[in-house]
Amino acid sequence: MLVLALGTVVLLGAHVLTTFRETRTGLIERWGYRPYRAAYALISILGFILIVWGFSRYREHGLIQIWDPPRWTRHITITLMWFAFIALAAMNPAPSRIRGWLRHPMLVAIKIWAFAHLLANGDAGGMLLFGSFLAFAVYDRIAVKRRGDAGAAPVKSFTRADAITLGVGTVAYIAMILLHPVLIGVPAVGR
Repeated sequence: MLVLALGTVVLLGAHVLTTFRETRTGLIERWGYRPYRAAYALISILGFILIVWGFSRYREHGLIQIWDPPRWTRHITITLMWFAFIALAAMNPAPSRIRGWLRHPMLVAIKIWAFAHLLANGDAGGMLLFGSFLAFAVYDRIAVKRRGDAGAAPVKSFTRADAITLGVGTVAYIAMILLHPVLIGVPAVGR
């Protein structure tokens, strides 16, 4: 679980660094924008790889069960994940009512994904991973608000982009349900 924790710290640490705008600006001035972005991307990719590798190693050695989630939490998780995929699809830069309503669709998607998975996973590794991402998304939303970034502008009526968001989000959601056993090693439905 140490590798999982290290990967989480590396990935989320790189993302938290960007919320310290003066530090970020200083690094960009010192290194240049492209080298900064390249370093940021490499550190994020390294963190992601460590998370995937660490979580798979943790699962191989047996889950450390903290609590046993009731069976009904899986139904809530499956339902919430559709909303998470819709929020993720709302990152499409075209103005839409869904994007304007969510303001920061990626952060909303992360919060829903993490919360949904916390409901259905009562093991230490899952709680570390999903709890860390939920805490980060809440922190980052506060940081974004403090720096005055209102996010996507509200749109009064549904647009073509909303239809695309709903379609792409739903297709991605169904694909993930089907691929979850292959990619994650655990079936999303029917355990």
